[in-house]
Amino acid sequence: MKKGLSANTLRLMIPVVSLAVLLMAVFWLQPRAMSYMGMNLLFNLAVPIALATIAQMLIIAVNDLDLSIGTFVSFAACVTAVYLPTAPVTGIAILAAAIAAYAVIGIVIHLRDLPSIVVTLGMSFVWGGLAVLILPAPGGTAPVWLRSLMTAAIPVVPLAIVASIVIAIVAHLVVMRSTLGVAIRGVGGNSRSVARAGWSVLRIKAAAYALSGLFSVLAGMALVGLTTSADANIALRYTLLSIAGVILGGGEFVGGRVSPLGAVVGALTLTLAGSFLSFLRISPDWQIGAQGAVLIIVLGLRLLLSRREA
Repeated sequence: MKKGLSANTLRLMIPVVSLAVLLMAVFWLQPRAMSYMGMNLLFNLAVPIALATIAQMLIIAVNDLDLSIGTFVSFAACVTAVYLPTAPVTGIAILAAAIAAYAVIGIVIHLRDLPSIVVTLGMSFVWGGLAVLILPAPGGTAPVWLRSLMTAAIPVVPLAIVASIVIAIVAHLVVMRSTLGVAIRGVGGNSRSVARAGWSVLRIKAAAYALSGLFSVLAGMALVGLTTSADANIALRYTLLSIAGVILGGGEFVGGRVSPLGAVVGALTLTLAGSFLSFLRISPDWQIGAQGAVLIIVLGLRLLLSRREA
């Protein structure tokens, strides 16, 4: 029992320590980043990345993998920028239909026993095509209320950090404390046992995909609120970033082993790595490499400590 508790604690502590070390390195190289404005710049895009990471985590929790999250977030951003400012009812209807479509994808994958990687990869082209149809060129605008919400200035701590903490708490309550969350992780751990206990694995998977779609829609809306516009390629990197954030935060590809708190910390770490290099005017190519290096180092450390624990 103690061994399991130690392993869970270890999975959460490694991303926390990694974020703290990276943050101290940032402050050492750029002391002015310690200010309110500096922290706001460093974590400016943390909220949409954290939401996309939670969306991916829900899919990984049922032993699947979603390669369409980046294009789906872009699609949601295009719908938000085009329809919500002038036709909010139409925009909400489209986004609700998209979330329902995500649930249907989960149902099809389960009923036909299809590889989630193949299905979601195919859906990435569908979402990308729909995004282009809605917004052929970069443009659109953020609804006034959404822009005000995402750029609100609160005392002491930037909104991005507070919002990330709220996202982590909500995701933790949903995934770790609710009956549905226990069922989702149970399907990832042993779907046959869940079925024998009287649960519908089909409904649980549909619910997991629907929740993932909801968090992805929120990610797209948050992104538009921050950037004030959208385009069909605005969030393509979110697919890999979300996977990296989940794994960096202590999640695993099998067994329903995920950590909502760790996933958000992992998203913050990747955001900080990219934002700091942007702050220093480093090429985007190097930013991707730096984020990959952070992931490799942390995973190597986690593997080393896990072996010692064993």
